[in-house]
Amino acid sequence: MSAEPDTLHALLRPLGLEDVDRVMEIELAAYPFPWTRGIFEDCIRVGYDCWGLLLGLRLVGYSIQTQAAGESHLLNLCVAPECQRHGLGGLLLEHALRLARGCECASMFLEVRPGNAAAIGLYRSYGFTVIGERKDYYTTHGGRENALVMRLGL
Repeated sequence: MSAEPDTLHALLRPLGLEDVDRVMEIELAAYPFPWTRGIFEDCIRVGYDCWGLLLGLRLVGYSIQTQAAGESHLLNLCVAPECQRHGLGGLLLEHALRLARGCECASMFLEVRPGNAAAIGLYRSYGFTVIGERKDYYTTHGGRENALVMRLGL
């Protein structure tokens, strides 16, 4: 029996407030400076596109995005650390891109930490390019760091 996630049996579904406990488990395990519970709850309540990725009955990843004025902004895309490097981030990103195209968005934007090589590699593999930086965007142990801003034309 393989311990690797079976992406053929992955299911995407909208996130609800009942998912926030598990989302927070993943967020806390994946990031040194995670989003707060309140941010996730607010995103769900206001109707952002909040999607969960399940393997079997277990939530293992999520994405959150907004669409406005012909643009999509990918706010958060995360896969549980124990499930990373198996194509699940790509499944979430492909779904986010389909949503954006379905809303007739012309572009998708995102911010990423410069040191997050895996995420940058994923985004580049889908055609995202770096178009700039946001100064002091992310918290670090030593203060703040800039974010890379990436864009994909849809």
